[in-house]
Amino acid sequence: MSYQVLARKWRPRAFGELVGQTHVVRPLVNALDNNRLHHAFLFTGTRGVGKTTIARILAKSLNCETGVTSKPCGQCSACTEVDEGRFIDLIEVDAASRTKVDDTRELLDNVQYAPSRGRYKVYLIDEVHMLSGHSFNALLKTLEEPPPHVKFLLATTDPQKLPVTVLSRCLQFSLKRLSVEEIAAQIEKILSAEQIERDPASVRLVARAADGSMRDGLSLLDQAIAFGGGRLSEAEVRAMLGTIDHDAIDRILRALAADDASALLATVADVIDHGTDCSALLDELLQTLHRVALTQVDTRFAGDDEVERLQAHAAALPVEDVQLYYQIALLGRRDLPLAPDPRTGVEMTLLRMLAFRPVTDTVTSGEPARPATASTAPRVASSISSKPAVTAAALPVAKEAVKRPAIATPSPAPAVLASAPMMVSEPVAPVVVPPPTTATESRAPAGSWEDVVDRLTLSGLVKQLANNTVSESISDDVINLIVDESCAQLLNKEREATLKQALEQHYGRPLKLSIRAGRPPTETPSQLRARRGSEQQQAAVAAINSDPNIQALRDKFNARVNPETIRPAGKVGA
Repeated sequence: MSYQVLARKWRPRAFGELVGQTHVVRPLVNALDNNRLHHAFLFTGTRGVGKTTIARILAKSLNCETGVTSKPCGQCSACTEVDEGRFIDLIEVDAASRTKVDDTRELLDNVQYAPSRGRYKVYLIDEVHMLSGHSFNALLKTLEEPPPHVKFLLATTDPQKLPVTVLSRCLQFSLKRLSVEEIAAQIEKILSAEQIERDPASVRLVARAADGSMRDGLSLLDQAIAFGGGRLSEAEVRAMLGTIDHDAIDRILRALAADDASALLATVADVIDHGTDCSALLDELLQTLHRVALTQVDTRFAGDDEVERLQAHAAALPVEDVQLYYQIALLGRRDLPLAPDPRTGVEMTLLRMLAFRPVTDTVTSGEPARPATASTAPRVASSISSKPAVTAAALPVAKEAVKRPAIATPSPAPAVLASAPMMVSEPVAPVVVPPPTTATESRAPAGSWEDVVDRLTLSGLVKQLANNTVSESISDDVINLIVDESCAQLLNKEREATLKQALEQHYGRPLKLSIRAGRPPTETPSQLRARRGSEQQQAAVAAINSDPNIQALRDKFNARVNPETIRPAGKVGA
């Protein structure tokens, strides 16, 4: 007897054997048990998650000789013929190869005739989205009012391509991608039944490579068994899939934790010398960083086979570093095709993780600062001054050493201080400064065009259009606007109509709106806000620089204010 591949041999033959699609199975079982059956079902989802399998089980449930049931016997002639693909009243159609309208009409010509053997004539149309527009039109009438002995089972991986007229005539069930755990559990069950030797890590590798598809997972399992000569081992599965050995990723993470650039580059060279694809290296690093981040939240997220490994990395790497490394690796993976060669792209991605690793130079209440060790030196720009740096721990002492002035005057919030050598790439908490009391900061008087724009309910490009206009004239029923010619591309009929509707709602009466491109005689709302923001920022910087406490620290410790950390009040996080 010829060998039968695992994906066919272990294809579910009853609803109880399906993996991970409970949300679909439950309503179908209830409908069958209560004889509340729709005439058309649509199953959607990615490849290999069970669309056609569920359709065949449903066809078997409808035609089982024991009656309509959610638990077909699997022994009668109808059940066995459906399982073997030779049941005469189950008409399976591959829409990808029968897209023409003539094919559809030929198919539907036999709908009116009663089933030959079964209780129902079942039409299973796979990849139904491949039908042409004319084919859908030919199908619609029959799909809406089929004879009582006909059921339509449609399956597709791309439901967005189906006409809404078809969608509205079907009960739609969306099958989900299977999790790694669900696929791994099914693979373990199959390997136990097949009496094949394996280790847990190899099973998880195959399940992860399946990418949510049980059929793909079983196909890979067949390949892995053949590759390993009848057994599964982690090393052989990794070699087959081209994935990276855990040891290489562990070495990379340990090098990142130790800030050891030489070890990083040596690991990359070793991995590439073994013929591993550079994108696969970043993929495996991303997956491991993801699992490390989950382990830092809760160790229950770590798999039993790698809990110790992940916990070690979770303890060695700060939470913020893991997040930063993941983001850098993600961007490096995206930009890999742009690098001069893949190895250069990977090496620069890993070195970027060291270059931008956070270095804490301030002390927050109740939270110790990360010490500035020698390993952080490459990330410190020391070219500005050769004087000793003021460390974060020294700042509280410095503040105590400075005598406060005798006159008690309100002072702005303290800025973040650092000597010239302590310029680092990590963002520092912004300084909040009370806004200056100048004439330019006051809001526009009620009734100004800026005030009107602020009150309009607008968003997106229409809001940008309004903010870059000035009013040329406003009368009882006519508003003439000028849009800055540099923003003239924002103006079109649709946005003008939306702005007109918002103005009519604001004024409470019908209006005529006219907008022309030109040079506005006054500042637009957008220009007004930009100017005020600049003036407030300048005033805030001046207030900080003139503070006597700041001056004393600057004179005594050669410290300086980082102007990028200063924000006027109300601008925090802007």
